[in-house]
Amino acid sequence: MCNQNTVQELQPETTISYWIPAMDLLYWRNVKQSGAVFSSALLLLFSLTQFSVVSVAAYLGLAALSATISFRIYKSVLQAVQKTDEGHPFKAYLEIEITLSQDQISKYADKILLYTNTCMKELRRLFLVQDLIDSLKFAVLMWLLTYVGALFNGLTLLILTVVSMFTMPVVYEKHQAQIDQYVGLIRTQVNGVVGKIQAKIPGAKRKDE
Repeated sequence: MCNQNTVQELQPETTISYWIPAMDLLYWRNVKQSGAVFSSALLLLFSLTQFSVVSVAAYLGLAALSATISFRIYKSVLQAVQKTDEGHPFKAYLEIEITLSQDQISKYADKILLYTNTCMKELRRLFLVQDLIDSLKFAVLMWLLTYVGALFNGLTLLILTVVSMFTMPVVYEKHQAQIDQYVGLIRTQVNGVVGKIQAKIPGAKRKDE
């Protein structure tokens, strides 16, 4: 429920390098990469519907260890047979620096703190009815979520979210004109209803009006 200005503050130029690759994945710019990420995410979520988090983490760890240990033994045997000294097969990855610097930790901690504080202020504004219309919208959202919660559990919602993230951007890109037209019509209808409510409820009009 954070406002738009806050979201803009939380997206400085330094995050663009992370944002663009993520959008490329969602828009399937590279089909192989997007397919791998999409299928992996779905496989993980479907696994969590059948097994506990601990079991899934343990199985993933065992699968990764089985692959790396097998490859390590294979390369060692191959080097012994061919009498070569290529060194550790994962040497290039072992030498990659993966530690976070103090500056990086401070930067991300500041972003999390800013986002948390802003969301808390926004929730306080909504629950204490600083703006009646916004609080009514929030109440309607909570009411709709009660029905969503009755129909789906958390993992099902996550699965639907992942599927939507990897399908809706592509659909919107191909049918942007038609979707914008329908969204505009819906927005007009909603604004009309909100305007009628503001006209009938005393004190419901925004201060800037």
